[in-house]
Amino acid sequence: MLTSSVNPAASSTSTAASGTSKSNMDEAQDRFLKLLVAQLNNQDPMNPMDNAQMTSQMAQINTVTGIQQVNDTLKNMAEQFTAMQVLQGSNLVGHNVLMEGNKLTITDGKASGAVNLAARAESVKVDVMSPGGQVVDSFNLGALDAGQHGFTWDASSYTYGGTPTFKITATLGGKPIENTALSVATVQAVGSSNGAMTVQLHDGTSVPYSAIKTIL
Repeated sequence: MLTSSVNPAASSTSTAASGTSKSNMDEAQDRFLKLLVAQLNNQDPMNPMDNAQMTSQMAQINTVTGIQQVNDTLKNMAEQFTAMQVLQGSNLVGHNVLMEGNKLTITDGKASGAVNLAARAESVKVDVMSPGGQVVDSFNLGALDAGQHGFTWDASSYTYGGTPTFKITATLGGKPIENTALSVATVQAVGSSNGAMTVQLHDGTSVPYSAIKTIL
């Protein structure tokens, strides 16, 4: 289970990874220098390597070393940034958020959802359906402008088992208006996965932080 705390071993892991990278870099430099010395020892005395050739080879190993150091620095910065995000994201725990989806979570006989309209609509209808796909209730939100709009459904008479869903039908002049259904979820914990911040929801699912559209 994800938690809002940061793994105390992260720093030591990062240090170990950095040490391993540095060790590999040192080995590469050592091999290069050994090959260069062997080349100098076995060169043709009548046609020795000139300064330009030696400088070029030294520049190559320095370039590789420099790139590796930059990569290591960027990797460490990314890990630290993710850790900071997780710490800041712990403030989300217990808050409701909006995400793409059409599930309705019933709490105290009510359920909330939202819709994001691509354009103005003169009619926005909400159909509430049982887990089996049967329409159990319908209501109209009326005319709405483009953008995000929330709604609350009275679920006191809902007797079906399982989580209900909803479908939005928006029209203007009889033509459909593109829309995106948004469901409400409660944040239970935050963490990180593969260097990215993740959010664990009340139903046990884990989603990337980028999936959150609005914090309520």
